Amino acid sequence: MNCPKCKSEERVKNGIIKGRQRYKCRDCSYNYTVEKRSGEYSDETKKNALHLYLEGLGFRSIGRYLNVSNVAVLNWIKHFGVKEKEIESEVNPIKYVEIDEMHSYIGSKKLLLDMDYC
Repeated sequence: MNCPKCKSEERVKNGIIKGRQRYKCRDCSYNYTVEKRSGEYSDETKKNALHLYLEGLGFRSIGRYLNVSNVAVLNWIKHFGVKEKEIESEVNPIKYVEIDEMHSYIGSKKLLLDMDYC
């Protein structure tokens, strides 16, 4: 574990704060903890949430399935959307789009009755 500020490996224990070990960097005197925060989730969990969203599940159902907050899932999906837009602007524009199992009507759909066949 390195200092988040200067990336130095020189550290010394500096007490316990809220049940977590606190460290002090010997080079820059920065105090930090290294344990996982309560609102921090792994990248694998975030990717699973995105996969489930693309499969058609809602934010609340994804949150129940992964035991996370539905608001956290919403924020992850928004963050992936921002990343995708950044990648899209770097790459050439899309020329072809494949649409599967989509039905559309142009105009109005007319119902045929038995009398219309006469």
